[in-house]
Amino acid sequence: MISNERQYRITKARVQEFGETLKTICATQSDDQLWLQIQRDALQGQLEDLEKELKEYRALQDRGVQSVEVVSLEGLPESLVKARIASGLTQRDLAVQLGMKEQQIQRYEATAYSSASLDRIKEVV
Repeated sequence: MISNERQYRITKARVQEFGETLKTICATQSDDQLWLQIQRDALQGQLEDLEKELKEYRALQDRGVQSVEVVSLEGLPESLVKARIASGLTQRDLAVQLGMKEQQIQRYEATAYSSASLDRIKEVV
């Protein structure tokens, strides 16, 4: 899941690179067509996954959400990130609101809030 603009830019660059590589492989002639097909399928799958992540991130930013449903504790970290993005807050904005450093929010999100206390998670919510 893309959780900030830096990751978004990196993912966009990867989509472009994968797209160019896919075009090159599609234009390649080889005796081993099975191997080329495997490469094409793998790249196409990666490309689709990355494009889906880009679309989800932009949709959260553009439309926001009225509420986020959490059906299990396992889904809470991702829901917190989605809610932050949808409410228009950057990691820095959230850190300022909580009186923390931006890097701590980045760590929390990167580790699915595994090191955050219950009180801290309640503050984020």
